[in-house]
Amino acid sequence: MSGQLGVLEVLSGKTLSRPPIWMMRQAGRYLPEYRELRAKAGGFLDLCFTPAYAAEVTLQPIRRFNFDAAILFSDILVIPHALGRSVTFEAGEGPRLDPLDDAAKLDGVQREADMGKLEPVFETIRLVRKELPPHVTFLGFCGAPWTVATYMIAGRGTPDQAPARLMAYREPEAFARLMETLVQASAGYLIGQLKAGVHAVQIFDTWAGVLSPREFQRWSVEPTAAIVRLVREAVPEAKIIGFPRDAGTNLEAYAKLTGVNGIGLDWMIDAKAANRMVPAPQAVQGNLDPLVLIAGGRALDQAVDDVLEAFAGRPHIFNLGHGITPETPIAHVEQMIRRVRGA
Repeated sequence: MSGQLGVLEVLSGKTLSRPPIWMMRQAGRYLPEYRELRAKAGGFLDLCFTPAYAAEVTLQPIRRFNFDAAILFSDILVIPHALGRSVTFEAGEGPRLDPLDDAAKLDGVQREADMGKLEPVFETIRLVRKELPPHVTFLGFCGAPWTVATYMIAGRGTPDQAPARLMAYREPEAFARLMETLVQASAGYLIGQLKAGVHAVQIFDTWAGVLSPREFQRWSVEPTAAIVRLVREAVPEAKIIGFPRDAGTNLEAYAKLTGVNGIGLDWMIDAKAANRMVPAPQAVQGNLDPLVLIAGGRALDQAVDDVLEAFAGRPHIFNLGHGITPETPIAHVEQMIRRVRGA
């Protein structure tokens, strides 16, 4: 890979001889140093909102693996927190919020985010920038409005996010007002991250794949495009990655209409179809199956080679097709990195 900040080069439309590499959820439970600090911090949000701890967690995988990008350690649900909603994390159970299970509750949501509540995140960014090696791209992120809304409506994660889908069908006007609030809050949050020092940002739409084509356009594409537009009004050269997980054939509309510089691909999509729906010079990111990283061995080598071959000759960031899982052996991560880098 040439030069510094290879991820930014790729997001600018450049094809590199070797793709830069990082992993979604690379700062996390598969690392013993993370587990040690997590135990020390107390609650999960305490870890996210203690800048010294969050900065250390962000840097841990860079020190261990020398990835080409660091991603801010935080959580997509800090936005509901900034909107005055109660957010907690139950060990082994995931997030818990006060559910917005009728239209009156939707209209009761605070309309403007309190960015003061997110100042610890911005301080984390400033701390990381002081320690980050000069060749490493620093990525910020937010959850896409649709995905954040699914947790706010149900009060927790659900298998198919039916509560949010039903609310969007039954109460489209009230749901649209919630989405506009999330668009404005998310854009402000990303602008704050960029001004604090991240080089680029990613928008995670983890639950985009549960939407029908019409609803995908309305609740995934249009809100993401609005965020991109607002961010670029404040930071014109901002580089933005979108990750509409399990978008399938909806990926083409997302790539064309959102204005993102790069598209994160899940591991389920056919590479030829992805290359057709996301033509260069728009970058692609991904898309190794996280489970093959657990398997290791010859299967991992073959899967890495398949990804490299599929996206050779175009702007590509090597990554997983979703986040790394806690049971992943560190030796397999090292194997993957060696294979990608040709060592």
